[in-house]
Amino acid sequence: MRYLSIDFGTKRVGLALSDEAGRMGFPHAVMPSDGRLIDYVHEIIDRKEVGVVVIGESRDFKGNENPVSAKAKAFARDLERTTDVTVEWEPETYTTQEAKRDPIGVHVNTREAVDASAAALILTSYLSRINPSTTTNDEPDYDFD
Repeated sequence: MRYLSIDFGTKRVGLALSDEAGRMGFPHAVMPSDGRLIDYVHEIIDRKEVGVVVIGESRDFKGNENPVSAKAKAFARDLERTTDVTVEWEPETYTTQEAKRDPIGVHVNTREAVDASAAALILTSYLSRINPSTTTNDEPDYDFD
């Protein structure tokens, strides 16, 4: 089963998909934050056999909901009403800032890359939380004696 992650923004929405084993999130696409989004997400759910949608839980620095969270909650309600998928929430604090840097510290310049990468970070965080054994370093047990 695949997982789909959504990083809501006021202008754009980043999307990420998990691998088939549900171990890690990968950037997928960026869509405008408009009425076409629900149809596009339905298409992804059907085509990629998504069973769970993870939405980034957006809050301000005091832990209160911000204007984006109201839009995300409305979208989640529509999605739950129109599909059979489960909708889950994952904190998204600093994911956009983290997505702006690649592993070696180079800034990512395109907004689309940042939005989809932030969605992938949200998804990977969620997957690590629900199944921590999939993210451990399972190194082989070599006996050198």
